[in-house]
Amino acid sequence: MKKAIIDLQHLAKNFGDQTVLKDINLTVNTGEIVGLIGPSGAGKSTVIKVALGMEVADGGSAKVFDTALPNRQLLGRIGYMAQTDALYDSLSGRENLKFYGLMKGIAKADMEAAVQHVAEVVDLTDYLDKRVAGYSGGMMRRLSLAIALLGDPDLLILDEPTVGIDPALRRQIWAELGRLRDEGRSILITTHVMDEAELVDRVALLLDGKVMAFDEPGVLKYEYGVNSIEDVFLKAEGVE
Repeated sequence: MKKAIIDLQHLAKNFGDQTVLKDINLTVNTGEIVGLIGPSGAGKSTVIKVALGMEVADGGSAKVFDTALPNRQLLGRIGYMAQTDALYDSLSGRENLKFYGLMKGIAKADMEAAVQHVAEVVDLTDYLDKRVAGYSGGMMRRLSLAIALLGDPDLLILDEPTVGIDPALRRQIWAELGRLRDEGRSILITTHVMDEAELVDRVALLLDGKVMAFDEPGVLKYEYGVNSIEDVFLKAEGVE
C-alpha cells in the first residue's frame, strides 16, 4: 500500500464571509502525480497554500510527510513553483539558481552540476548568464520551474507550471516529471491544459470549493461516459 505524502481530510477554508474550500479530501501518494483542475476561483491555489502551510485551514486536517501543518522544517523537502515568479531581476538565471540552491542546502561542490541539470530540463542552458530582467515571460516560468526542481525534493508542488511554455518543451518537462515519479517522488500539479490532465496518475476536479471527482483519468472518463478529461470537466460543470 502506498503512503500518503499529502493527506488533506475534510479541509475547510474561509476568507472573511467567503467559503473557499468545503470539505476537501485529497491525497498524493509516494511515486504519484496528482493533477488538480478546475476553473479560476475554484480554490486550487488555496489547496496548494494549505498543503504548503502558507494558509491554515479553518476545519479538517492537513498533513504532509505525516506531519501536521504548518511546519517550516518540511519546506526543505518540498519543491514549490507558484503562479507568480519570485525571481531576482538584477541577477542572471545562473545566479538565481545558485542563490536558491544555497537556500535549499545544496553543497557548493554539487552546485554547478545541479544547476546544469535543471537548466537542461527547462531548456535554459544558453541563457543562464543573461540577466533575468531580459527574460521573456515564458523564460521566467521555466526558470521558476528549474528552481523548484533543484535539490531533488521528495515532493513537488507546481501551480500552473507550463503556462506560456511551448508544446515541445512542455512534453520535455512532463517526461522529467514522469522520471521523478518513477523514482518515487510525489507531485501535485494544477493545470488549465486539459491534455496534461490525461498524463497524471489521478486527477481531482475542483468546483466551487469541492472535489467533485477524484480518480484515474481513465476511470473518470468511463464513469462520465466521455472520451477526454476536458469532457469530464464540462459534464461535471453541467455543460452539455
